Amino acid sequence: MMLNIDELKFDQNGLIPAIVVDAVSKQVLTLAYMNRESLAISMEKELTCFYSRSRQELWLKGETSGNYQHIVSIVADCDQDALVVTVEPDGPACHLNTFSCFQNPVFQSEERKDFSYEQLFELIRGRKTEQKEGSYTTYLFNKGLDKILKKVGEESTEVIIAAKAQDKKETVYEIADLAYHVMVLMIESGISLEDIYRELSSRHVIDKKVKQEKMT
Repeated sequence: MMLNIDELKFDQNGLIPAIVVDAVSKQVLTLAYMNRESLAISMEKELTCFYSRSRQELWLKGETSGNYQHIVSIVADCDQDALVVTVEPDGPACHLNTFSCFQNPVFQSEERKDFSYEQLFELIRGRKTEQKEGSYTTYLFNKGLDKILKKVGEESTEVIIAAKAQDKKETVYEIADLAYHVMVLMIESGISLEDIYRELSSRHVIDKKVKQEKMT
C-alpha cells in the first residue's frame, strides 16, 4: 500500500531528507531535502525536485545542467521521516561534476573491503586505457577479441565441468573466473553494465506481464 504525502513526517521547517540512490549501481548519489510541494512535483514529473535550504526555493535537478534524475521509486523509512529516492540519472549528481557527491573517504576497515561489480568493471576498464605493464587484463586487451573469446569459452567449459561434478567450491571459483572474462569481453565490445541491467530489467517486466496474463 502506497503512503499518502500527509502520512510523512516533515520537520519543523517543513522538510524531509531525501537520499538519492542510483537504480543500477545502488550507489548513494546525494542527500537533499524536499518539502510537500517539491515531493508532489517529483511524483508528478517523475523527476527529482528538491528544496534548497540555502536559496530557500524549489529546484528541479537538471533544469539548468541537463543532469535530470528520472525517478524509479520513492520509499519512506520506518518512522516515515526520511526518504530513499531511486533514480536513473542523466549525468553527474554533484555540482562538482562527479557521479556522486560522496567522494571523500573517512574510514575503511582493513578486514572488510568494499566490492561491487561496478568497481571491478572500472578497474578492468582502466587496464585497457592505462595499459599497466605486467597486467593479465592488459595482456588480454592487447591480444584482442579472439583471445578474449577463447578465454570466455574455456572458462564456460570449466564452469560446466565443476557444476557437473557437483563441486560447489570449484564451481564458485570458475563462475568468478567466467564473470571476470565476460567483463573483459564487455569492455572490449563497448558494452556497459547498464546495458545488461536494462536488458535483464526488460525481461523481468515481460515475465511479469506474461504471468499476469496467465492468471487472467
